[in-house]
Amino acid sequence: MAAALAAQCDAVVVCGREEPGFTCIADWPEAVLGPLGGLAAALLYAEADGFTHVLSAGVDAPDLPYDLAAMLAGDGAAIVENQPVVALWPVTALPALETFLGAGGRSLYRFADAIAARRVDLPAPLMNVNRPDDLKPACSS
Repeated sequence: MAAALAAQCDAVVVCGREEPGFTCIADWPEAVLGPLGGLAAALLYAEADGFTHVLSAGVDAPDLPYDLAAMLAGDGAAIVENQPVVALWPVTALPALETFLGAGGRSLYRFADAIAARRVDLPAPLMNVNRPDDLKPACSS
């Protein structure tokens, strides 16, 4: 996954945990927010470093396409339909996310809808690896 992100991004950052060999940042504003805390941290990091977008992905999607950013590019934000943590977010979405979190919002789908993110179906569904058995189909090919 890191290789796929590095192939299409100027920086790869891990949010919410320490991972040797990577720039790691804490979720923001707190760790209990799940993917939204990681997204907020990534958007803050991107804004501070002059990036225009964040390409996000969970660690449970190891088969990211190497052209994912191009697939999601367009006006505004875009999320992968069946895995909304895999998405392309403009840094300009940060104020809306801060407002959403401040109002108690905790759903990634609801935030995506609040900013009119496009939902994109990829040509092939991404893996969702949550336990070792989920890797068996990938290992058998």
